[in-house]
Amino acid sequence: MNLTFSALKIPTSGTLGITVGDKGLGTLGKKLNKMTGGALERAMKNSGFKAVSKSSLTVLEPSGTKLGKIILIGMGRSSAVKSHDLELLGGKFAAACEKDKTATVLFETPEGYALKSDEAAARFALGVLLRSYRFNKYKTVKKNAPVLNKVTVGVSNPTSVKKAYTPLKGLAAGMMTARDLVNEPANVLHPTEFAKRANNLTKLGVTVEVLTEAQMKRLGMGALLGVGQGSVQPSKMVVMQWKGAAKTKKPVAFVGKGVCFDTGGISIKPSAGMEDMRGDMGGAAAVTGLMEALARRKAKANVVGVIGLVENMPSGDAQRPGDIVTSMSGQTIEVLNTDAEGRLVLADALWYTQQRFKPQFMIDLATLTGAILVALGQEYAGLFTNNDKIAERLTQAGEAEDEKVWRMPLHEKFDKMIDTPNADMKNIGGRYAGSTTAAQFLQRFTNKVPWAHLDIAGTAMGSPKTPTSQSWASGYGVKLLNRFVQDFYEG
Repeated sequence: MNLTFSALKIPTSGTLGITVGDKGLGTLGKKLNKMTGGALERAMKNSGFKAVSKSSLTVLEPSGTKLGKIILIGMGRSSAVKSHDLELLGGKFAAACEKDKTATVLFETPEGYALKSDEAAARFALGVLLRSYRFNKYKTVKKNAPVLNKVTVGVSNPTSVKKAYTPLKGLAAGMMTARDLVNEPANVLHPTEFAKRANNLTKLGVTVEVLTEAQMKRLGMGALLGVGQGSVQPSKMVVMQWKGAAKTKKPVAFVGKGVCFDTGGISIKPSAGMEDMRGDMGGAAAVTGLMEALARRKAKANVVGVIGLVENMPSGDAQRPGDIVTSMSGQTIEVLNTDAEGRLVLADALWYTQQRFKPQFMIDLATLTGAILVALGQEYAGLFTNNDKIAERLTQAGEAEDEKVWRMPLHEKFDKMIDTPNADMKNIGGRYAGSTTAAQFLQRFTNKVPWAHLDIAGTAMGSPKTPTSQSWASGYGVKLLNRFVQDFYEG
């Protein structure tokens, strides 16, 4: 989408959007209302339009103008609005004029508004851009692409708004990359192809390394390699580094589960819904999208992203229930269920990350358990951590960006549930507390480094439609962690 900023000026034709505060029309709104012979105020009165947040009202072919329609955009209560409210507002506006080729919106920030006018307009524009996302590359008959391809946002200070928007545009690019990766079918996005796409980040200044199976074998990554041994597609590990701060500053690290397709292996899943398991690499997609966003906005931080890429397939070479594997840490794991595979991938990825980079902390993201959907639905990601400060900061970032997390318990009693007489641990803990026992498993590979685990099974794929996301893949995690880094670990 071509999105530009210009001075506040009422266009002579086409589709026009105009913001309305909780105290009514602004200066240009009043001027426009006068031009239409009071049509706007009559429409607001007769429809009961109160300009509450994320509300809109369309007035078709208003008299006194050559405009096709005017869309009144409710800005909500000036003291209560948050930045993500403005994004949803932008998405709602884009939806209202989706069948138009071009549109203009006059963004008047109401007096006393909680957000600075530059930030408010930039966030609105971000919402418009995110709404434009479509994954239709495989459609040949009907592309179903949005017709709207050009939006002009009129503001009082175009230069400063554009400056505020530029890093958000980079954020949107990272989110769309994550969405693309999760939406891709597994016959296209196998580990080798995923690694190739991650390697494209070198164009943005990210240092990228791709570890082969032979290299991982030499490192002793028996847990990760065991998951992928049944597939004809070779497993990979991708290491991405963004160096935006002084060399002496310890990096922060993000680790992603990248199971490009998960059949469950020998413990095969039911066929109903198995096609969704093309999205079982949502954690790796989020880490890749995050690294792109950080690079595009030139984040002043040292950041490491590590993703373990495998396919979990049943074959004569596949891992069996009852097998015992040795992880990179030297700890042994009895694999009682080959469908509890993501934690095996993360076990070696986490150990490798903390051993090599000695980070300030590690945060892993994974579509790990169905149990987290039972607990939290699709509104929150599950947060498990050994560090209260990280928990508090992730919660704050999640609330700010509307990618919310909810802290779940870790406790030694849960940890005992993964003990086994046959190895150092088993990879499942039984019927109860499935998300927690999975997190307890991961904690055994953190070596007491500050760490958090985000179970994003309910938020990364098949997520509810919103004004800014009509996609099966949401790109969850990119906004959350970008804000987390920006607010607490830059400079």
